[in-house]
Amino acid sequence: MHMLYDSESFVVVHMLPDAVQATATSRQALNDTAPAVPQLARHGFEIVDKRSGKEVYLDGSWAEMFQEQILAWQRDTPTQEEVEDALDRYAGLAQNPVVVH
Repeated sequence: MHMLYDSESFVVVHMLPDAVQATATSRQALNDTAPAVPQLARHGFEIVDKRSGKEVYLDGSWAEMFQEQILAWQRDTPTQEEVEDALDRYAGLAQNPVVVH
């Protein structure tokens, strides 16, 4: 898990499958029939809208589109306002209240 962005309005965290692999490997030692590598190990992004107290988790094709956005930000160096505007559009998808963070 890597924190990518933290402001007064948003937090963006990149979730990586590495931790899942470590758990699967430890299960392998306990049970020889457990798979060594998770079948659906994928990365994702959690975007927390601090203003509304809601979060959205992007995985699959949504995560890939967001990854492209991050790469564009790295190339073009946007202003904080431009980043916040883009995150606000994704936050429109947020349905889950943040319970513990």
